[in-house]
Amino acid sequence: MADPLGFLNVDKPLHLTSHDVVARLRRQLGIKKIGHAGTLDPLATGVLVICVGGATRLSDEVMHATKGYLAQVRLGVTTETYDAEGAVTAEQDASHLQREQVEAALTGFRGTIQQVPPMYSAIKQGGRKLYELARAGETVERAARTVTIEALTLSAWTPPTFTLEVVCSAGTYIRSLAYDVGRVLGVGAYLSGLVRTASGHFRLDNARSMEQLLEGDWQASLIAPQTALAGWPSLVVSAADAAHLVQGRAIAAPEGAEGRVLAYTEDGHLVALVQADGSLWRPHKVFLSG
Repeated sequence: MADPLGFLNVDKPLHLTSHDVVARLRRQLGIKKIGHAGTLDPLATGVLVICVGGATRLSDEVMHATKGYLAQVRLGVTTETYDAEGAVTAEQDASHLQREQVEAALTGFRGTIQQVPPMYSAIKQGGRKLYELARAGETVERAARTVTIEALTLSAWTPPTFTLEVVCSAGTYIRSLAYDVGRVLGVGAYLSGLVRTASGHFRLDNARSMEQLLEGDWQASLIAPQTALAGWPSLVVSAADAAHLVQGRAIAAPEGAEGRVLAYTEDGHLVALVQADGSLWRPHKVFLSG
């Protein structure tokens, strides 16, 4: 019997790290090869994509998909982590702010923007993760990164908090977004709650709780690569070409072929992720065994 290969759409519980979820599923379900695609902070809930078996080698392709969030922002308070986990660093009166002022501030955050990641993040600088430097009491200059906020809507106004619906590119820090909005408003803010509602084709309304996976038939919840990566270009290869790819050999590609493509057998099994090289498809990652 072939090893399971696919993705699990998990509704991550509050207070667990993404690593905690992976470790618990590995231990209690007996999955040998498992990982996650796109970290969620412990204080965030919602869609956490879990890669099983050979799908762990597709984590990069999955994690770079567009993300959706529901973000609760608390005005008038800033914290060292930009969320509720960190110590309060400043407090200001925000009672004078009206919804219209927040709406106006949000206009500057839509589209392609430059965002400085928080000190408490896993980004490496000088060979060390920023949060390691922060915990050692160091603060360093961080280079701004280009991110895209495709949609930003103020969906609930309950001062001193409000809720944002966000659709953004991978790599966007919602904590930094909350902090920056507070800075523009002149009163400070932090992220007081976060739910990831989508990651690519994975949606919260289709996610499974940890209890459902641990107590039920978890393999019935596996999502095939064809579904998880439905937006990726693909091709169907013959049995002979599939055998060539599995053996690490290139196969013929049509004129004008470019980029990376997922190659499937006629019955829908993922063979390889192939890379265009002139008139050839060369195997980049192989998933079927010989």
